[in-house]
Amino acid sequence: MNALEIKKLKRSFSGFCLDNIDLTLPSGCIMGLIGENGAGKSTTIKLILDILHKDGGTVTILGRDNGKDISLIKEDIGVVMDDIGIPECLNAKQVGKIMKHTFRNWDGEEYARLLKKLSLPDDKPFKDFSRGMKMKLGIAVAMSHGAKLLLLDEPTSGLDPVVRDEVVDMFYEFTRDEDHSILISSHIVSDLEKLCDYIAFLHKGKLLICEEKDALLSEYGIIHCTVEQLSEMKDIKYKKETPYGAEVIISRKDAPDGFKLSPISIEELFVFMVKEAN
Repeated sequence: MNALEIKKLKRSFSGFCLDNIDLTLPSGCIMGLIGENGAGKSTTIKLILDILHKDGGTVTILGRDNGKDISLIKEDIGVVMDDIGIPECLNAKQVGKIMKHTFRNWDGEEYARLLKKLSLPDDKPFKDFSRGMKMKLGIAVAMSHGAKLLLLDEPTSGLDPVVRDEVVDMFYEFTRDEDHSILISSHIVSDLEKLCDYIAFLHKGKLLICEEKDALLSEYGIIHCTVEQLSEMKDIKYKKETPYGAEVIISRKDAPDGFKLSPISIEELFVFMVKEAN
């Protein structure tokens, strides 16, 4: 069973349209949703959660339609949004007591362990938390009630590099259980490149690509050449000219003879594809 299946998902706003999105996240895997601000990442996650109503398409979470019994489905989902949604007067200990009566499978011991691991105080009011601390508390809550699917919207935003690396390792450990999966959006592509099994590129409401990360990295390479050499190449889809020469992203099978093909990063591929799509 797939953790998440999205088919022909659509939602229109004034000046923006999320257009026929198709995604499949297999169980036990992590998918990174990459896109610039305004690409539709948060909209997609809100549609999955039925916070926003879709104009068309279907969303299936852990084998169940998200339009039916969403309250039951949410027992199996851990969510971290940009707005954590915790009342500012509460401290972490009080949040744990409330969550105990919110989720059937709330694990107080796991929650306490995560608070300690993430260096979060028990008694400090949420309103006095930094943005990074707020994100860490949201992550602790999401991972303390036996969720099978984590939906994470920019969860590493506001975290310093050391803590970000620690949180990424926590997500990796979570999916060691083959019944656990993660959909994570971020504009910090380096985090997703290290963490994810699948990569999806969103740009202006359109899905540019959704593929296994290793398949993308093995399919494409980058060629550094002169502008004159670039003009002689045919059927080049992704290219960039600079005062110092040119860079070309090309499928390895289509690479012309005589050029060195260097490895490409997910971030480089995304930037090239977005510029071509504009």
